[in-house]
Amino acid sequence: MSVLRIGTRGSVLALTQTGMVADDLTDATGAATELVTITTDGDRSNEPLSRAGGTGLFTGALRDALVDGRCDVVVHSLKDLPTAPHEQLVVAAIPAREDPRDALCARDGLTLDALPAGARVGTGSPRRMAQLRRRRPDLEVVDIRGNVDTRLGKVTSGELDAVILAAAGLNRIGRTEVITELLDPDVWPTAPGQGALAVEVRRGEEDLVRALDHPETRAAVEAEREVLALLEAGCSAPVGARAVVDAGLLLLSASVYSLDGATALTSSHATSWPDDQGDPSREVAASVARELLDAGAADLTGARP
Repeated sequence: MSVLRIGTRGSVLALTQTGMVADDLTDATGAATELVTITTDGDRSNEPLSRAGGTGLFTGALRDALVDGRCDVVVHSLKDLPTAPHEQLVVAAIPAREDPRDALCARDGLTLDALPAGARVGTGSPRRMAQLRRRRPDLEVVDIRGNVDTRLGKVTSGELDAVILAAAGLNRIGRTEVITELLDPDVWPTAPGQGALAVEVRRGEEDLVRALDHPETRAAVEAEREVLALLEAGCSAPVGARAVVDAGLLLLSASVYSLDGATALTSSHATSWPDDQGDPSREVAASVARELLDAGAADLTGARP
């Protein structure tokens, strides 16, 4: 294969992070690459994520292009990728993760606690909405869509007092100056897989990109996403998760929220990593999910108990 065709969405962020993957792939393997821009259903729709159907909204068209042979590799934001395995495709590489935290971008350099009562805060994420309502029930949470510049523009125009975005995306496009607070992931867990990229290929072609895989990142994000799968909650569900590999342990904590923020359930477990005899990501996720379901998480996510 003389040139690897890498499929990507056409947003500034998607093109930037796919370009980074392409450069790393060339450095690691010597392969020449070209980007193939593909429009997804999420790019066409202005519906709120809670109504548009978050699962596969930003990934389905990319996967179709890969299956159809219009590209050889696709790059996703991992948090957008459905947790169910694909019959014909496989995530062959998960590069080292960027900062997984959420970032508040507020007027006048304000932090979340310093925003005045009644301040308008925008996000398109049901999970962030629930967390905002729980932490600051006196704020007005506004459901928004759009790319990074569109969302930030609502703050500079005065339409909103703040927006919440992924720190990873702002880091990748060089916009960290707009961040007024990075939210502590231990008390504000983010979307499973946030900050990580998924490099997907057709089954049997894993060697094309395997050199980019980062084992610690894969272990952490697979644990986070396995909790989401076991809870039978979609990508847009009000579920936050945080996993890290540290001192020979894989530590996982996950929280499930009611949409109004009134209820939050949290579970944390750890297991040894690496473990040649088992699958630590699945094992720790099973413990966390079981505890959450026993506590009533099914009533919050719609999962079967």
